[in-house]
Amino acid sequence: MTDDVVRISDDDRVRLITLHRPDVLNAFNDALYDGVRDALGGAAERSDIAVAVVTGAGRAFSAGQDLSPDAHAPHDGRPHGFGPFMDAVDSFPKPLIAAVNGLGVGIGLTFLLHCDVVLIASDARLRAPFVSLGLTGEASSTYLLPERIGHQRAAELLYTARWVQAQEVVDIGLALRTCEPGETLDEATSLAREIAAMPVPSLVETKRLLLAAHHAEVRAARERENLAFGSLGGGPANREAVAAFREKREPDFSGL
Repeated sequence: MTDDVVRISDDDRVRLITLHRPDVLNAFNDALYDGVRDALGGAAERSDIAVAVVTGAGRAFSAGQDLSPDAHAPHDGRPHGFGPFMDAVDSFPKPLIAAVNGLGVGIGLTFLLHCDVVLIASDARLRAPFVSLGLTGEASSTYLLPERIGHQRAAELLYTARWVQAQEVVDIGLALRTCEPGETLDEATSLAREIAAMPVPSLVETKRLLLAAHHAEVRAARERENLAFGSLGGGPANREAVAAFREKREPDFSGL
């Protein structure tokens, strides 16, 4: 049940959405994707919710995609997982704030590109591991990352899959500011309440205008990435990366 992996709290016109799989560092399986999708969809529909805040339980914001064999929902004829989740994120009409605690890997980083404001704990760090998994960028990151931080920085982060420490995350423009560990959510919630005091129609229209120039490009980038994932997923490099992850060793791409 998605209730087990997503916690929702509504207060002062702010919806707090907590990723709650702390035992696996909030890695995204289909249940978590679906839970966040539904939480955002519900917040979008309710007139008494002005702002959404997303954070992670425990030691991480999110460790990215759950690579375990049972990460996918049963085939019940309904859409599940990453695609519907991203549709909800792309179309969320109200201010969206992220409170990043601990590490953010994969979708734990690329999700932040769709947030209006990101606050990050000073001991947190981010990583875009896609190339090291034999894959490529996701969630429109191949458009949004260079648009946000410039082509060279984006290329370096994507090509090397290196860790980015919190202060650098702020310096390159992926977060607004760092917070003391343990205080990130409180600061994000305080900011959310300040925003939520404003009229919802004005917030919605302002967000629409802020994003209007990039809306088509964001959608087109995700479509291109999905095609690239389809061609790379399950290929030799991806198989070697997944095997190395499960065997807790470094992958060997020397012959690829």
